Parts: sequence; C-alpha cells; structure tokens
Amino acid sequence: MELSRRNFLGLLAATSITFLSENIFSKIKGNDNMIIPEKLRENDLVGVISPATAVPNPDELIRAKEILEKLNLRYTFARSISKGSNYKSRSVAERVDDLVYMFRNPDIRAVFCIRGGYGSGQLLDEIDYSTISSNPKIFVGYSDTTALHIAFNKFAKMVTFHGPMLLSPFTQYSFENLKKVIFGLETKPKIQNPSESEKIRSSHFLRTIYPGSSEGKVIGGNLSIICSLLGTDFEYDFQNSILFLEDVQEDPYRIDRMLNQLRLAKKLNQVNGIIFGECIDCLTTNQNVWDFSLGEVLDYYFKPLKKPSAYGLCLGHTPDQATIPIGAKAYFDAEKGILQYLENVVM
Repeated sequence: MELSRRNFLGLLAATSITFLSENIFSKIKGNDNMIIPEKLRENDLVGVISPATAVPNPDELIRAKEILEKLNLRYTFARSISKGSNYKSRSVAERVDDLVYMFRNPDIRAVFCIRGGYGSGQLLDEIDYSTISSNPKIFVGYSDTTALHIAFNKFAKMVTFHGPMLLSPFTQYSFENLKKVIFGLETKPKIQNPSESEKIRSSHFLRTIYPGSSEGKVIGGNLSIICSLLGTDFEYDFQNSILFLEDVQEDPYRIDRMLNQLRLAKKLNQVNGIIFGECIDCLTTNQNVWDFSLGEVLDYYFKPLKKPSAYGLCLGHTPDQATIPIGAKAYFDAEKGILQYLENVVM
C-alpha cells in the first residue's frame, strides 16, 4: 500500500523534481528552470568521490590532493573510494551512499569525481534525486560520469560541469578554465580552444562542418554513454539544445554506429547545433572493416542536418580540456569555435 501511495502523491506533486528510488519512477512535470549551484571560494570544503572505478593506488590520491590544494580548497574523500580495484569491488549501495553523503553534508560545497572508468550508470535508478536538488552543489566530472550529468540534469534540474577529473593531466589551460568556471570568475563563461598564435601548426585545429550560429541549452558528454541510455528514463531531452559529444579510442566505424543510433532515434534532428570534441585516438581506422576517416563520418551525419556544427573543441579526453556547464543556455558559433554562455552557470 505504501508504494502505491508514494506513486500517487508523486504524480500530484507540483514540483519539477522526479524522485527515483527503489526502482519507482514517478514522473512530475514542471518548468525547465535549472538550479544554479553556488560558486566556490578559497578554503571551501569539497567532497571527492569515485562513482565508477575505485582508486586503490595511494599515489593517485596524492595527485588528486595536489590539484585541490592548488585550487586552495579543503577536501574529504569518500569512504569507499579506495576499496578494491575496480567497479565490481564496491557495491552500488556503497557508491550511492558516497555520492549522497557528499550532497547531504552541509559543510561540503562541491563534489569532484576523481576518475571515470566504468559503472556510474548502475547508480542511476538508486539515487534519491530530491536529495540532490535540495542540496545543489557544483558537480564536476566527465567520461563515464556523463550518466550522472544526464540524471542530475533531468531529475534534479541542476546545472553540472563536464570538466576534468582530479586525475586528469591538467595543463595550464585545463586548470585555469576549471578555476574560472567553478569560482565564478566568469559567471557566463566563454569556451574556446587555447590561443596558439605563436605556433606554426596548431595543436588543436577546429574545423567547421556546417557554418552558422545557434542558441540552446547545452547538453552532452561521452557519446558511448549517451547512446547507452537512449530508450530509457535517463536519456537526455535533446529538444532545442546545443549538443556536445566526445569519446576516446573509438575507431571511426564505431563512431558511425553510435551517430547512426542517434540519427535513427531522431535525436540529431531535435538539436540546434552540434560540437564534436577533439578525438585524438579516434582518427585511425581498421581498414579491414571500414575505410572512412573520422572527418568523413562526421560530415556524413552532420552536414545534411544544415545546423551549425564543428569538430575539434577541446573537451573530454584531451589534455587541454575545457569545463563545460551542462543545463545552461549558450550561443554557439560554428565558424569561430566559440561557446558563449548567455546565463549564469554559478551564483
């Protein structure tokens, strides 16, 4: 009786939050207003989690601390972060508890993911999203963490940040870009590749696939993870969005397969613009299977849409990595390679 009562009340609740717990999905309709987290200040306490693969190597914990200390932040590590050697070593319940604790703790001002790996998607139907929306905080990560970005965006209505893990390489560009966004040095950030005016050949070339500009709510992340959630309650709302995609170590024919899935699901037709991030390890191809390059694959899927699109923005699995707020409205110029936010991403 109690479960039915919860579903009934959930359907009547006049909120924009969807509560998912004990595998119960109670859809609650509301407006599209997103919750904006507070910016960080020096000496704030932040929580560090690993919702996917564990981090048993103590040397890697030191590397994570190094970044946080250079940001002048205090930190606390999740209880199970070093347990075992991979995602199977920790139960879903342990990883969910780590995540929810960081959001419930009022002293913790932001939540950073230390690494990706595999397993974040297993947590999605076990999280109480009312806890997240009631305790909005800066949440940073990428790769496998894309699953959590989608869920927080959709069910907690909270802006999140697709940015470096604490074990990412952290070039000066990555570090300064992250700091600029999470400390609110630019509340409406402008995202573009690092300046390379003194170089003969650019390290990060940006190619316009279809010219023009557009506006929309920014969504995106790891292409593999986005495709894995299509057809579930956890897929993105693609309507009127600027979609950014990234991946790593995928042959062009695999990129083709995933983009074809988005095409057949009629998701590419719904977006206002597309950014495909620099994919260094995706440029080669298995000649026994496929003879298209990555550039040819992207042209095949994006050009016919006649929507602003480009390849090569520094996001995702690349040393120079921009921090991309998810869930806020932005303007995208496909010829200049600029993503300019039109509203605040932190308070």
